[in-house]
Amino acid sequence: MQPRRDLRGLWLLLLSWFLPLFEVARAGRLLVSCPAACLCASNILSCSKQQLPNVPHTLPSYTALLDLSHNNLSRLRAEWTPTRLPHLHSLLLSHNHLNFISSEAFSPVPNLRYLDLSSNQLRTLDESLFSGLQALEVLLLYNNHIMAVDRSAFEDVVQLQKLYLSQNHISRFPVELCGLPKLTLLDLSSNKLKSLPLSNLQKLPAWFKNGLYLHNNPLHCDCELYQLFSHWQYRQLSSVVDFQEDLYCMSSKQLHNVFNLNCSEYKERAWEAHLGDTLTIHCDTKQQGMTKVWVTPSNERVLDVVANSTVTVFENGSLQIKGVQVEDGGVYTCYAMGDTFNETLSVELKVYNFTLHGHHDTLNTAYTTLVGCILSVVLVLIYLYLTPCRCWCRGVEKPSSHQGDSLSSSMLSTTPNHDPLAGGDKDDGFDRRVAFLEPAGPGQGQNGKLKPGNTLPVPEVTGKGQRRMSDPESVSSVFSDTPIVV
Repeated sequence: MQPRRDLRGLWLLLLSWFLPLFEVARAGRLLVSCPAACLCASNILSCSKQQLPNVPHTLPSYTALLDLSHNNLSRLRAEWTPTRLPHLHSLLLSHNHLNFISSEAFSPVPNLRYLDLSSNQLRTLDESLFSGLQALEVLLLYNNHIMAVDRSAFEDVVQLQKLYLSQNHISRFPVELCGLPKLTLLDLSSNKLKSLPLSNLQKLPAWFKNGLYLHNNPLHCDCELYQLFSHWQYRQLSSVVDFQEDLYCMSSKQLHNVFNLNCSEYKERAWEAHLGDTLTIHCDTKQQGMTKVWVTPSNERVLDVVANSTVTVFENGSLQIKGVQVEDGGVYTCYAMGDTFNETLSVELKVYNFTLHGHHDTLNTAYTTLVGCILSVVLVLIYLYLTPCRCWCRGVEKPSSHQGDSLSSSMLSTTPNHDPLAGGDKDDGFDRRVAFLEPAGPGQGQNGKLKPGNTLPVPEVTGKGQRRMSDPESVSSVFSDTPIVV
């Protein structure tokens, strides 16, 4: 009987040992004790300031927060933890010497929401580096040596809300980050940005620009940059109001405060519309999820979507006006109410008293008229100055031998030159000569013109097709403004 009692006692002892372990296994926890270099408190593991060159291999699967900051970690490989950590939501790796992170390093922690990689030696953010962290909300990457951000590094990180990239060497504004749907804070301050995509930034909603920090960058000074930040200052956005003194730009190798540039003062522009247009006005608040109420220029509250109404409010708080008329112009006010603060926005609407289509027709008519006038002037100038001569200048024939003939011998003819004394059967009916009167003689007036009653002596004809030539010595080569065709 004694051996049976001893056997029964042994079974009871073993059962007392394994029963607590069985209960722990039922709770989903592996039977792994706290690493020797860490301090464990429930599901929190603090392994900070232990000069660790590698991550401890024996990490409990129930770990929710893992602090590995202030160590000597240099590389985060894909197998940095052999155990999958499905409950880990916070991972602290700041103040190490990390210069390499594998693209599969975050596969064991798919539910990570907070990741601190600040104060390391990272130089690039490679392709799809964080794409597996679809639950990530906060990412700290400040105080590294990051020079390039791959366009797909944050692909599918749809839950990301805050991204800190300050104190790096980034020279290109990562426009792709503006497409993250829930990103409300993007810190790019103290980098190497020289230019900004101004057109893209102007289209961003106010709740995004309110958390877009760009101070302490060597931006190129121009008035468009001044207008951008002046608008943000007018809207009292935190990214400008809180760091107004640190918004610098570079000109002639010198730093200047953006608000001290010699540019025209910023003025809020009114919305413009034409008769019959359909216009949508947004209540651009500094916070998402606010309750919005619109009031018309006639101090009437605009109700939600109502049948047969020309002015309606959508679910996102935007105001739509259908078939705009002149009386719709004025100042519309949006009252936004949120959990932390309220906001009031005013939007001025200016309506032109004509349709947009008709306005274009007027411009087209005026443009066509102007082009027609210019073309007419050009054609007239071409006709006056560029038209070719209608006759070919002839060579000068031999002067006539007649002593009493005082006509010049310059001739224009449509037939080739020939000897005037030569006979022949050719018809000389088309041969014409232009002669100018000689100013000498009592019968001529001023400029060689004939006085009334004076007649011009006609040279004698000695034969068919021939005229007597005047004496060469009597030709004085004096031109008159009265040509005579003989």
